[in-house]
Amino acid sequence: MIDDIKKDAAQRMAKSVESLGGAMRKLRTGRAQPSVLEHLTVDYYGTEVPLTQAANIAVEDSRTLTVTPWEQKMVAAIEKAIMNSDLGLTPNSAGTVIRVPLPALTEERRKDLARLVKQEAENARIAVRNIRRDALQDLKELLKEKEIGEDDERRGQQLMQEITDKYVAEIDGVSETKQKEIMEF
Repeated sequence: MIDDIKKDAAQRMAKSVESLGGAMRKLRTGRAQPSVLEHLTVDYYGTEVPLTQAANIAVEDSRTLTVTPWEQKMVAAIEKAIMNSDLGLTPNSAGTVIRVPLPALTEERRKDLARLVKQEAENARIAVRNIRRDALQDLKELLKEKEIGEDDERRGQQLMQEITDKYVAEIDGVSETKQKEIMEF
């Protein structure tokens, strides 16, 4: 029973870390990365589809992304989706290829992004601690129902703390890496 609780908590904590990684990929750094645009959706004949299903996103150089639509008709819709996003990017179309120049980040914008990274990391830590709290509550219920003994409960609490520490360390690592990446010039 303790193993089931441990396994469930570890899976949920891993998903929290994975979710943080996804949020970090969406944050724009000084370098051009296709992941900046991957979360955008485009109106494709009346249906919203991910940009990756309507076009190919590639890195032209360190500050420019190229978006090549599968169909010529999609150029305007993709430009509109990029313009309307909260990324602050201005696409330029040249026939069938859309170039998206990424402006250099100002020092103030870098600090704002670093603050956002810290906030996302803290939200992930809170999620992990909430999962730990739920697992500890499950252990207490098992003890209350006399399905496990007090020694087993203490051992389970120690396991939960070790798992929590492991995933919090992973979150800290992801956060520090992204902050360094953002603060690079």
